Amino acid sequence: MGFPQERPRRTRQSDVWRRMVRETRLTPDAFIYPLFVVPGTAVRNPVKSMPGIFQLSVDEAAKHAKEVAATGVPAVLVFAAPDQKDPKASDAWNPRGLAARAISAIKEACPRLLVWADVCLCGATDHGHCGHVTAAGAIDNDTSVDTLAQVALNCARAGADAVAPSDMMDGRVRGIRELLDANSMQSTPIVAYAAKYASSFYGPFREAAESAPAFGDRRSYQMDPANSREALREVLLDVEEGADLVMVKPAGPYLDVIRQVRDLVRVPVVAYQVSGEFSLIRAAAANGWIDERAAVLETLTGIRRAGADLIISYFAPEVAQWLRP
Repeated sequence: MGFPQERPRRTRQSDVWRRMVRETRLTPDAFIYPLFVVPGTAVRNPVKSMPGIFQLSVDEAAKHAKEVAATGVPAVLVFAAPDQKDPKASDAWNPRGLAARAISAIKEACPRLLVWADVCLCGATDHGHCGHVTAAGAIDNDTSVDTLAQVALNCARAGADAVAPSDMMDGRVRGIRELLDANSMQSTPIVAYAAKYASSFYGPFREAAESAPAFGDRRSYQMDPANSREALREVLLDVEEGADLVMVKPAGPYLDVIRQVRDLVRVPVVAYQVSGEFSLIRAAAANGWIDERAAVLETLTGIRRAGADLIISYFAPEVAQWLRP
């Protein structure tokens, strides 16, 4: 017998052929860019563990959001790190708190840019946990849900185009949906961090968001990295409670979970390429060990191929520019 009649290389032999038969495509419309907001004016604090990423005051965040929008990225995800931190996360549900002011300023500067608001308590609490802490040091799920719903309502009233609860408290999607609907915010979508793992890849983020827990860890409410069936249970619960989009976080180490979630639900699936994933690529590239652009595009393509409809990534503005014709 001679060579086989089937030769898959026939459609790989030129860039034109490869582009024509490409199965998975990246587009700027698929990206959301995170912004870290801090108090002050004219503040641009570099995040040491995330080269190229900054903590921004409200005025600088609005300015940077306009730059991001100009690249073609359609949405930003806002994280606030207020100076005032207390057990009740008061700044998070204050109508004039840092998150609310940032959301309003960005929407005023870029009316067509979608602003997603991260909804959690960790950045505004003095203990750094995502829910209220009892006297015994446990996380009180149900009182936390009540506060999270108030935080989400505050963000929606400030102009957020979507609220994204990242706390992993049980029942918080339903609590948020009910309070939003009761306050004439029926049109505000909920992007649920549905399968959020207790990951080692969050380290740089905690510097940027000033949200490291003061004691213990978050393993009693974030997911065990060993579990995937549990992720599907979490996702189905969030959809049942009213989530309009569901998220898997992190993205790269959990491509199998993204694929299973995509096959399971009919709502859009979001994946978060987290700070550790970003910093690993950037550090390796800075040392000349990898081609940064090639590695970024490859990892993002892998996330899309696994089934993510949308990707939150710190590389979003650069990638959007690379993808321009």
